[in-house]
Amino acid sequence: MRRESREKVFQTLFMMDALGVGPDEAIPLFALSSDPPSDARYYAEAVRGVWSRIGEIDAVIGEAAEHWRVERMTLVDRNILRLGAYELSPGSDIPIAVAINEAVELGKRFGSEESGAFINGILDRISGIARKKTTAEGSA
Repeated sequence: MRRESREKVFQTLFMMDALGVGPDEAIPLFALSSDPPSDARYYAEAVRGVWSRIGEIDAVIGEAAEHWRVERMTLVDRNILRLGAYELSPGSDIPIAVAINEAVELGKRFGSEESGAFINGILDRISGIARKKTTAEGSA
């Protein structure tokens, strides 16, 4: 159920990035060409959540993606990473291993031959960065 909705979130984020539109335009536009997501609440929260924190999310991806600029990544990889980073963020109810695995599977399905490994490496670094920040904040 969530896997199918996650795929639709990625597709909507991809469309937003490609067309330069926000969720208020993209969600109804995507609905015209797709069946409704099975988990509509997750879908709407994730699309709007990524959009509302896109600068912060891209900064985290940029920090983890040594020698790669976010704007130079493919549309597929960039938007899968955005969703994965969002799911790894504090307050998310998605377990780290699930968020990374689901993003890798999206990369394998929609990206290039190297997308799965690329996404796995960056999201693994992001989860490590998040754990270090949480530990540092907890001891402060």
